[in-house]
Amino acid sequence: MRAYAVVFTDKGKAAYNEVQVPEPGDHDVVIDVECSWISTGTESSYFRGERIRGETPYKPGDPWPFPIVAGYQKVGIVRQVGSAVQGIVPGERVFAALSKVSGMFEPYGGHIHPAVTPAGQIWKLPQGASPEAYCGLVLTQVGYNCGMRPAVTPGDVAVVIGDGLVGQWAAQTLLHRGAEVFVLGRHDDRLAHLPPQIRGVHTRRTDAVSALEGRKVAVVVDSVGDMDTFYALQPSMKRDSHLVSAGFLGEKGLVDIQKLRGQEITLHTPSGWTGKRMEETIQAIADGWLHTSPLITHRYPADRAAEAWQFIQQSKSGALGIVLNW
Repeated sequence: MRAYAVVFTDKGKAAYNEVQVPEPGDHDVVIDVECSWISTGTESSYFRGERIRGETPYKPGDPWPFPIVAGYQKVGIVRQVGSAVQGIVPGERVFAALSKVSGMFEPYGGHIHPAVTPAGQIWKLPQGASPEAYCGLVLTQVGYNCGMRPAVTPGDVAVVIGDGLVGQWAAQTLLHRGAEVFVLGRHDDRLAHLPPQIRGVHTRRTDAVSALEGRKVAVVVDSVGDMDTFYALQPSMKRDSHLVSAGFLGEKGLVDIQKLRGQEITLHTPSGWTGKRMEETIQAIADGWLHTSPLITHRYPADRAAEAWQFIQQSKSGALGIVLNW
C-alpha cells in the first residue's frame, strides 16, 4: 500500500517521501491524516542519530538507525476498520500514535498518511474536537503524567526545569492541582506562553534558587535532562519531596540514590504512554484546563517537512509547537 511520510533519511536529513505500508489487517484502522505534531525534543534526538529506539541511546557499533519515519502522533478521519476492530467506525475523528511502515529501520512511525494503525494505538476524540488541539496527544500526556506523578498539597512549591512543551504541560497540570509553579527556562518567547499564574524564570538572567526567595520546594520536574540544575535546587527541597525526571539523559542518566535519601526524596521516571493516561489527557483538554492550541507557534504543509526541520535546527528558541498539515 502506498503512503507518504516524513523520513529521516540519514543523520540531519529529513524528507517528505513516498513509502510502502503493509496492507491493513483485521486489527488495523486506516486513517486519512489531517495534522500531526512534531515532538521537537524526542524527534531531534533521532534526527541527530542519538537514539536507536525509545529510551535507548545510540552507541558505536549499533546498527545505523536510518532511514526511519519520524514521530508518533497525529489526528485524522477513519477511512477503514479491520473486521476484528470494535467501537471505531469510518468517518470518526481519532488520534493515532504509531502506525505501520515497511522498509525502514523501525516498522512503525508517526508522520505518515494514510496511516495503517493497530487499533490499540487509536483513541476516539470528543465530538467536534479540533484536530490541532489533540494531534500532540502523546507528548501532552507526557507533560500531564509528569504533573500528576508527585504528591501535591495545594500551596506546595513546584519547580519545572525546561520551558518546552513537556515543561509547559507539566506546569499547567501542577497549577491545576493547586501548586505554586515556577518554570525555569532560557527562552523569553517560550516563557511568554506560560499562564499568568505561573512564574517564568529566565535562568540566564536570574539564578534559579534566588528566584524562589527562600521558599521550600515540594516538587521538581526535570523535563530536559538537566541534573546539574536539580542538584542546585536540592538544598531548597523539603523533606519527603519529589523529583520527576522526564528528560532524555542518554548514557549520563546516573542518580546517586544516597544523595536523595537524606531528604527522603521520591524519584519518578515517567516514560511513554498508557491508555488510561491518554484518556485522562483527552478529558483534561476537553475540560479546558490543559491548553494545547495556544502553544502552536508554527504550521507547515507536510510536504515541506524538510523546511520545518531546517527551522527547528536553526531556531530552537522559536520552535515550540510545530504542526504538519496533510
